[in-house]
Amino acid sequence: MSATSNRQALIIGASRGLGLVLANELARRGWRVIATTRQSGGELQANADAWNGRLKVESLEMTNSEQLAALRERLAGCRLDLLFVNAAIDRGDLPIDEVSTDMFTEVMITNALSPLRAVEALRGLVAPGGTVAVMSSEQGSISRNTEPGFELYKASKAALNQLMRSYATRHADDGQTKLLIDPGHNQTRLGGPDAPLSPQESIPAVVDVLETQAGGPGLRFLDRHGEIVPW
Repeated sequence: MSATSNRQALIIGASRGLGLVLANELARRGWRVIATTRQSGGELQANADAWNGRLKVESLEMTNSEQLAALRERLAGCRLDLLFVNAAIDRGDLPIDEVSTDMFTEVMITNALSPLRAVEALRGLVAPGGTVAVMSSEQGSISRNTEPGFELYKASKAALNQLMRSYATRHADDGQTKLLIDPGHNQTRLGGPDAPLSPQESIPAVVDVLETQAGGPGLRFLDRHGEIVPW
C-alpha cells in the first residue's frame, strides 16, 4: 500500500462543481475522502457508491454551528492529512450601495465567517504536517481589483483571506500547512457557463498544488499553478 493510499481528506462543500470534482480527483489519486453535502443523494452519493468505500459522504450545513459540532463529534478519532473548505455564494453584480443589509449579511456569513468557523471546529482533526486549505479567488485580491463589478463577492473573498491570515497568525506554531487557493474562473453555478475553465481542467492542477505544498510553513495564497496571488 502506497503512502498516498493512507492519506485522508475532508472536503467541506462537495455536492457539485469544484468540490465534487475535488473529492473525485483525490479519490482517483488514492486518497480516502470524506465529503460533505447539505442534501443527501445526488451525484456525490452516486460517486461515493462507485468508489467502494474510498469516498464517504457526511451531511453538513456549514453555516449551522450545531451541525459543525455534530460533524466534529462523528469524526472524533479521524486523522486528516487535508481539510479543505469549499463554499461560496454570489448574489449578482450590484454596486455596493444597492446591496441590501440582508444580502450583505448572507454573503459574508457564507463566504467568510462560516469557512473559518469550519476550520476552527475541525482543525483538531488535522495531523501536524497536514494541510488546512480554503477555496478563495483572485477576486479577493485587493491589489488586482482594477476592473468594475461583483463588489460584494470581491469583498467577501477579501474578508475570507483576511480572516484566514488572522487564523494563520494565531495558529502559527501548530505545524500545519495553510493555503488559500484560487482555482481560476471555472464553469460552475457561480462562475457561469462562459467561464474559460472547467473544474475537470483546473482541479487536477489544484490537487498538484495541495500535494506539492504539503508540509510547508506559514500561509500562502496560491493559484492553480502554485504561483503566488498578491494580497
